[in-house]
Amino acid sequence: MYRLFVALFLTGILLTSQGRTEEAVKAVGWPDSAPLAKRNIVLPLDGGALVRVDVLGERLFRIRHGKTKQWTESALNRYGILTAAFPEVAFELTEAGGVHTLATKQAKLTVSRKDGAVTLSAADGKPLIQHAAPVYQTGGGYDLRFPLAKDERRYGLGDVSRENIMRRGNAYEFWILNVKAYMPIPVVLSNRGWGLLMNITWRNTIDVGKSDPERMICTARRSDLDYYLFCGPDYRSLLDTYTSLSGRPALLPIWGYGLTYVSNENIDAFHMMNEALTFRRERLPCDVIGLEPGWMSKHYDFSTEKAWHPQRFPIPYWAPKGPHTFFGALKRKGFKLSLWLCCDYDLGVFEEQQLAAGKALAAAKPVAGAAVDVQQGFVDERLSKPAKTKSKTAAKPETPQTLEPWFEHLKKFVDQGASAFKLDGSAQVIEHPTRKWGNGMSDEEMHNLYPVIYAKQMARGFEEHTQRRSMVYSAGGYTGVQRYVATWAGDTGGGPKPLASMLNLAFSGHSNHSCDMTVTDVEGLHFGFLQTWAQQNNWDYWYQPWYLEDEHTAAYRQYGQLRYRLLPYLYSTAAEAALTGYPVMRAMPMVYPEDPAWDAVLSQYMLGDFLLVSAFAKQVRLPPGEWIDFWSGKRTRGPATLPVEITPTRGGALMVQSGAILPTWPPCDHVEKGWSPEVGLLVYPAARSTFTLYEDDGSSLGYRQGRFARTRLTCETAGKTVKLTVGGREGRFDGMPDTRQVTATVHLPARPKNVTLDGAAVKDWTWDQAASTATVPIPACGPSPRVLTLD
Repeated sequence: MYRLFVALFLTGILLTSQGRTEEAVKAVGWPDSAPLAKRNIVLPLDGGALVRVDVLGERLFRIRHGKTKQWTESALNRYGILTAAFPEVAFELTEAGGVHTLATKQAKLTVSRKDGAVTLSAADGKPLIQHAAPVYQTGGGYDLRFPLAKDERRYGLGDVSRENIMRRGNAYEFWILNVKAYMPIPVVLSNRGWGLLMNITWRNTIDVGKSDPERMICTARRSDLDYYLFCGPDYRSLLDTYTSLSGRPALLPIWGYGLTYVSNENIDAFHMMNEALTFRRERLPCDVIGLEPGWMSKHYDFSTEKAWHPQRFPIPYWAPKGPHTFFGALKRKGFKLSLWLCCDYDLGVFEEQQLAAGKALAAAKPVAGAAVDVQQGFVDERLSKPAKTKSKTAAKPETPQTLEPWFEHLKKFVDQGASAFKLDGSAQVIEHPTRKWGNGMSDEEMHNLYPVIYAKQMARGFEEHTQRRSMVYSAGGYTGVQRYVATWAGDTGGGPKPLASMLNLAFSGHSNHSCDMTVTDVEGLHFGFLQTWAQQNNWDYWYQPWYLEDEHTAAYRQYGQLRYRLLPYLYSTAAEAALTGYPVMRAMPMVYPEDPAWDAVLSQYMLGDFLLVSAFAKQVRLPPGEWIDFWSGKRTRGPATLPVEITPTRGGALMVQSGAILPTWPPCDHVEKGWSPEVGLLVYPAARSTFTLYEDDGSSLGYRQGRFARTRLTCETAGKTVKLTVGGREGRFDGMPDTRQVTATVHLPARPKNVTLDGAAVKDWTWDQAASTATVPIPACGPSPRVLTLD
């Protein structure tokens, strides 16, 4: 089991509850008045300027440039979006030849005394990246330039553009726009083993070799110069370090990885219940039914006074909750209810109220005595000291000093039975150019921040009220949004562009993304069901699955049932993302970085470790190694390019990498628990391969305190002998059964002569000649390992 070491890094920030101090307004930042700790190094430059370096990890540095000793925080730090708590790091500080050097065991950062130029190097001194002397003014913006090596490729930047994955050759503006740029994130990952995060919420740009093919140029008209540099041997390592800073992707409740179906906007309670029943009668697995804005008495109600539509969703006023309501009826049929929301509330006021009360929701809170593997969204008590005097120059708040927390008015709906919330783009992705926000910000600073604190307050509000994981999905986001909510690709459908969005978000630390599934063709269904999480938005249409063309209804059923079979594979992979930041959906250059030709491939991706999925493509390119067609079992040795055969039931390629161990669950129409008493294993033997099955209760916050279990699955081949080991389960969670029944289906070239379990002959196994598989029961799998041998 991995161990998590968390140390508190407490800071005091001089602020009023309504806005910045006078110094902060001048600096266009929030004063960072915390006393310098050992990790905080201020380096003087020859011209009188200063560079502050915070050594946050052995491969992670924060760099700030200034002309005074007044250091500022961005809103991402102030509101706890970026992690403040890091373990202490051993490092050495030296100066020689006009260069300051900070060296950890895994990296070196040098700062030139002459001009503040910074170089990040590997531990052996090999330079990874450097920038020239920056140009900046306190609060007046910056111009920061990094060289672009001839063969260097750069990725990330979130959903700033859907035209490419490899970002070189274009310039990008980081400013949330409806449809065009729902989730821009100013993080860059390089194939040379380093990464950059610009610590800014102001409008900013990153030009990756467009205006100057040999330079990446980061600019902003406002903001102080504040950024993070990090390094690592591969993208998995880079994402691990980056998400230790910006937040691990949330682990959704297990049912969040099933199917979410959003009903027609004009539906009422009676028709909603009829649709729920039809899903069950048609054997279409589904866990969530969502309502669009028609559920409200006032259409698009932005207020905190919203109520149920009295005609469409009548609720007895004398008994507004309980098993007699439609909430109770949905629950009995295994459905969760999701409610659509729009928001234009001044959310910054609540963040300031939390700070003033000394209860800021920061990034990480250690749990005494717990060895936690999946880190996500721990709460930290971050200290704050209100200023004694108010700023004379801070913007006048538009809102009162005290506002009811946004989530407060939603508690009554949660108490009735609402389990999930959809955060529409209205008005979180809309500009408010003349608005003065209650925390003293202009919209230029608040606009990119707003969707993140919206996500934060929704997720935290639900979790604190229910002590359950939240299932909140949003159309907007910026740096750190992944730690709070899932997202979908907005009002852009379910085609190739949303896929590009997801792959770019995956390179930016975000894993739980989806889109509005296209259900009118089998290619859309193929892509829609083979994502991290899946949803169909029926919005104002009549595309209920049973109203589709008959062949599409059949394909909908087939893909839905396949997804639910694969849930333990997807859930285990999502748990890995919540631990390390390595996403469920992975662009091909993320997994195969040595081949630059993958940069142009936007129509396929790896789904976890073992599945390769094509989408909207006429051909699929296979990497080196052996690959098996999931549908037919046909084997192909890569590298190779194959045509994609589209049939009424197959909307794209689904290839299995040789060595795969795919855990499955029995057929079901919905899920409640993050485990099953019966687990199947689809095994495709190779020389040696492993997979770790993750299990927990599926809904509580207990996994954050280490209440989960892992089982290591290993397959080894030597000659004609295949050995499958179901490792002893490690860990425990509430409701965990002592053992489970495992059934292994092993793909073999020929019928085995001998099958043994822990050395004893097995008699009750079967051989499928057509599929060339041996199916063997492995009973009572629990704390002790069990070894299946076929030869």
